Amino acid sequence: MRWRSELQVALAVLVVSTGVACAQSLEFVSRYGWRSDVEGFGGFSSLELSRNGDRFTTTTDKGLISEGRIVRREGRIRGLDNLRFETLQNPAGAPLRSYRTDAEGLAIAPDGTIYISFEGTHRVLAYGGLQNAARTLPDLPWAGALQSNSSLEALAIDKAGALYTMPERSGNLNRPFPVYRLRDGRWDRMLSIPRRGGFLPVGADFGPDDRFYLLERELAGLNGFATRVRSFRLAGNVLTDERELLRTIPGTHDNLEGIAVWATPEGVIRVTMISDDNFKFFQRTELVEYRLVQ
Repeated sequence: MRWRSELQVALAVLVVSTGVACAQSLEFVSRYGWRSDVEGFGGFSSLELSRNGDRFTTTTDKGLISEGRIVRREGRIRGLDNLRFETLQNPAGAPLRSYRTDAEGLAIAPDGTIYISFEGTHRVLAYGGLQNAARTLPDLPWAGALQSNSSLEALAIDKAGALYTMPERSGNLNRPFPVYRLRDGRWDRMLSIPRRGGFLPVGADFGPDDRFYLLERELAGLNGFATRVRSFRLAGNVLTDERELLRTIPGTHDNLEGIAVWATPEGVIRVTMISDDNFKFFQRTELVEYRLVQ
């Protein structure tokens, strides 16, 4: 039964949700399994929501971009409608092909510009709309040092329009994750995030509280994926005030890779995430939603 499934998730999260010197935590609200017969459906690795949480945009590992409306009843996700799927284009206006389709991070500016980070080509592209050709951005100077299939997983944009992206791996268990920032047309790598345990970054977003939210996952063998969410305060060239808001036991959710942080009309911050099913029959695409509590 649905209520029993959601109760099991809530209990699983309650057992392990502890903060890092933090009184805040994420409380489970709902989850929704998304199925479709659209060709190429699956592999969702990013998520952006409108300011009120009603509209969503997401990208896939096979070069699709989708948008639609989230249907909620009594604050819980109960469905999706007004769905639209398009194929991402390269700067020449042709569909992305082969390893170039692996869209991982997503950020949308207030003017509607869509920014997407890619793992196969270690780059970020800009789009004026779902059917537009890509616009190139300055090359990442450190792209040559990034690992194959483990690069620009997360992407976020701040109020000033600066982009923040980071690789899935740092190169060493004791080495912080570098955060690459694009502002005023130039990249810098002044920022970093502590690497704690086996969790790897897969998604990021700036919340309405101006904090930087980082989604991380860890594969625990046959037990499935564990999820962690941390948040940080950006102060100049430092990400500080680390807070661990959520850590689930393996198997609580599927492979959550996309994150969006928004606020209800009452001012309650919600964190919505989407899973990448890796196009495997034994995995699932789901939207998962939490609320921030003090």
